[in-house]
Amino acid sequence: MNRTGKRGLALSALAGASALAIALTGCSSSGTGASGEASGFDTGATKSQDITFWVMGGDTPEELRDYLVKEYKSATGGTLTITQQDWGDALTKLTNQLPDSKNTPDVTEIGNTWSPTFTTAGAFTDLSPIYQDLGGDKLLKSFVDVGTVDGKQYALPYYFGSRYITYRKDIWQAAGLSVPTTLAEFNASVAKLKTAGQSGFYIGGQDWRNGVSWIFANGGELAKKSGDKWASSLSDAKSLEGLQQFQDLFENASDAPVTENDSTPWVNINNDKNGAAPTAATIIAPGWAHWSVGDYTGDKDGKEVREWNDATFGVFPLPGVEAGSVAPVFAGGSNIAISAKSTKQAGAKELLRIIFSDEYQQMLGKNGLGPANTDFVSSLGDDQFAKALIDSALDSKLTPAAPGWAAVEGQKILEEFFGKVADGGDVKALAKEYDAKIDAIING
Repeated sequence: MNRTGKRGLALSALAGASALAIALTGCSSSGTGASGEASGFDTGATKSQDITFWVMGGDTPEELRDYLVKEYKSATGGTLTITQQDWGDALTKLTNQLPDSKNTPDVTEIGNTWSPTFTTAGAFTDLSPIYQDLGGDKLLKSFVDVGTVDGKQYALPYYFGSRYITYRKDIWQAAGLSVPTTLAEFNASVAKLKTAGQSGFYIGGQDWRNGVSWIFANGGELAKKSGDKWASSLSDAKSLEGLQQFQDLFENASDAPVTENDSTPWVNINNDKNGAAPTAATIIAPGWAHWSVGDYTGDKDGKEVREWNDATFGVFPLPGVEAGSVAPVFAGGSNIAISAKSTKQAGAKELLRIIFSDEYQQMLGKNGLGPANTDFVSSLGDDQFAKALIDSALDSKLTPAAPGWAAVEGQKILEEFFGKVADGGDVKALAKEYDAKIDAIING
């Protein structure tokens, strides 16, 4: 979900989209794969096709993986092999293996923010002939848009997630604080909750995926497009306002390391298994994280089991600048695509048909993952977690749909930038410096 590779893109392998485009020379962009199979569904051609599906990280539960394997076998007689890739090195693997017809995954999950780079480079099969069959306009528009080139869909939404606040009711209430209605009130409240050994709000210095919410809430952007060119906009006045708030928030409310980026903040809000007090009063995390928050009840398969306690924990969307509004948070989630180099296009499309079926879309929702087809958001439920997820997702945002954005993430430019901001650096000077770094690669 919107993660970066440990070694980045290694620009010798991928300088924006251009090097990947060279590696993918000869890839189809018309919906016909290397096997020459026709566009659309061809159930006859799927017979006994064995295909591979790369999932990223552990977000797709075993129950859903088992369902896909079973349904694919029933539909085609072939074997579906699902291979989990770590987000940390997924970008490098995709860059190296998508151009290789012998080693490419047939179908792959891909971070939504990486989609523009791979789609513009011709890495994926044109799905527009089957787009309507897979949900069409009912599919989450922002995720469809980042996977679209020249009006053709190459990467479609797999699932969406959104980030919201989880807080310790007991700590907030003891301090006489209630759920804030504005971002300024939130910032002030969590600063009051910081004590020796406890973050009022736990957020890592390099955690730009959450930190960017303060930019978005103030009307800023990471980058803007003028004509056919993208340019970084960290130096814009509204972006600077959000960045200054982030710097103040980190200094006054968080005890997290300046060098910490994506993390597991729920371990900080929980009492540990031996009863030691939590080290955070408040966190921001994807909706599915609530399964890891709660009272310790024992271990299962080597993992702690937690049970949510309404008396101790609560959730709410990050408030916006105006009272009663919700801050735009960075939308989590993934896209899904068929490799243009796959020799098993028919089987790959059959797998997409299963994934976009009504049943599987509802299974996503029941497991806390926002379904790609918005007709099934009700499957998320109507409890406090579903409400916070949906409310925070309504105005959530993605990173710029620029062809070189994967290179920006791959080089960890924003981690470096936010870390320096959190460390007390001159916000204006840093924004100008990193605008130049991003501008050099954002257009691919």
